[in-house]
Amino acid sequence: MKRERLIRMALAALIGLIMAAVIAWMTVRHDQRQAGGVSTSVAPASIGGPFTLTAHDGRIVSDTDFQGRYRLVFFGYTFCPDICPTELQTIAQAMDMMGDSGADVQPLFITIDPARDTATVLAEYVALFHPSIIGLTGTEAQIAAVAKEYRVYYARSQGEPDPTQYLMDHSTFSYLMAPDGSFVTVFAKGTTPEQMVEAIAAHRAKMR
Repeated sequence: MKRERLIRMALAALIGLIMAAVIAWMTVRHDQRQAGGVSTSVAPASIGGPFTLTAHDGRIVSDTDFQGRYRLVFFGYTFCPDICPTELQTIAQAMDMMGDSGADVQPLFITIDPARDTATVLAEYVALFHPSIIGLTGTEAQIAAVAKEYRVYYARSQGEPDPTQYLMDHSTFSYLMAPDGSFVTVFAKGTTPEQMVEAIAAHRAKMR
């Protein structure tokens, strides 16, 4: 069981590295095209897309509800023992650092474990980190669809004695989306709040 868990973790890490490399390459290509005057209507790496999910307060929301605001998007689950709370704390610190200038930034925590992460569970969880964070859940199909849009890997670990106490293997990126919904950049695990704030500020300056 332990060996299988390690193999799945290694697979998740490998997929994450490959995805990061692809995103980095396509982002560079996008910037090169823009610098050379070549226009493109496709966001680099084609990250993100439409979704309809349930917010932690019970509201049905879609991607269009967040138009006009930057989005910091992280996929995880409330039973996550380490990575998810760490990354959400980083996002919370970035929001605190921006203060009033972060009014146009909306952090979104999208669960990859909708079976356990109901709206009520998410409401209690996101409140532990920052009042601006919105938790999003949905049906298995809705979560699979939005994860596909963001190129997110996730899978339920197998073999636990208690079927209610399972873990989830998942990629660990935070995504920065522009006010128009296009992809800006991806933050790998370990990115600092300062780096997130700098990336948002740099994109704001670029758009002026």
